[in-house]
Amino acid sequence: MPALGVGIVGARFAADLHAVNYRPLVPTRVRLAAVCSRTRADVEKFAKHHDIPRAFTDVRQLVECPDVDVVDVCSTTDSHHEIAIAAARAGKHVIVEKPLTGFFGDADVDRQRMLDTALRNSDAVLDAVTKAGVTLCYAEDFVYAPPVAKLRRLLDASGGVIMELRAEESHSGSHSAYARRWRTAGGGALLRMGSHPVGVVLHLKHYEGLTRAGRPIRARSVLADVAQLTKLPGIAGKTPHHRTAVEDVEDWSVALITCEDGTKATVHSNDVTLGGVRNTVTAYLTNAVINANITPNTTLTAYAPDAAVWGDEYISEKVETKGGWQYPAPEEDWIRGYPQELDDFVAAIAERREPLSGGALARETVEVIYAGYLSAATGRRVDLARA
Repeated sequence: MPALGVGIVGARFAADLHAVNYRPLVPTRVRLAAVCSRTRADVEKFAKHHDIPRAFTDVRQLVECPDVDVVDVCSTTDSHHEIAIAAARAGKHVIVEKPLTGFFGDADVDRQRMLDTALRNSDAVLDAVTKAGVTLCYAEDFVYAPPVAKLRRLLDASGGVIMELRAEESHSGSHSAYARRWRTAGGGALLRMGSHPVGVVLHLKHYEGLTRAGRPIRARSVLADVAQLTKLPGIAGKTPHHRTAVEDVEDWSVALITCEDGTKATVHSNDVTLGGVRNTVTAYLTNAVINANITPNTTLTAYAPDAAVWGDEYISEKVETKGGWQYPAPEEDWIRGYPQELDDFVAAIAERREPLSGGALARETVEVIYAGYLSAATGRRVDLARA
């Protein structure tokens, strides 16, 4: 089969991450055919850096480009569903960064309306993909991270049953201005970062159900709370090492998910954790415990009394200082699952099959998170609609 022509939408962090991790697949399986970003200078710089022949500032041009077989959506969250739908209608396969979509408007809107809107957006994407007969790949890298892949194998080998899952993504805040407000981000820490731990616990229950009974075990209800901790009177102005500057979104969240079989999952996500990105998943089985530290992990540790010792050498994402004990990442993209993710997506498109992380996981992640926002607003458990 000829190499797939990939068109990347976006020219910043996520887009660069994808472009770099396509490299092992180039040129035999993938061609980086085009890139699109609203700013001409940004898109031309990106195209030159990654040796991409076509650079557009109008996403319609990329979607309609005959050299593009798959549209990789790495733009801001508020544009994900519209670009994915346009790509599918043009007959292109779709890769979309997390989260699939959400509600993008005023933060004081009723949370039930937010949930309903987010699900309509999700269903519109899934409907467009189904009608077009193209493949939807949901870029949830936790699913592909080697520690989580090993967790699945250990789960299989143990013969045990998952009783509880605990997962987290936390760090000291986003650099992005779009992340500060609901209208562009669709939510705060629970959506922007919580998509990862929510996605991985849902995936593991889906996997367990499919492996043992032939059908996924899905989420049944959500109980959640959110807060703006950095705006509390006793804390405001006292967080010099945090990058968060939230306006109307939360910087702290926790969600308790009850699954159809009665088992539990607890998810933490916040912008108030110093020391770099914390990505962890722990499975409590009937006969074992499996703890997957995606980051930080102790593959490599290093100490320097002065941060200047390490010069310009990269340590790991979002550490506030290079001084003291550190957990340098020898292959950060690999340990987080990015090259494995794109390899599976390209294979799934070529083989016309569902990827390990696909539309069903994308939609349920959105459903659980917005049910969490509804729960936090009402102070009650929210039951999920199940056919």
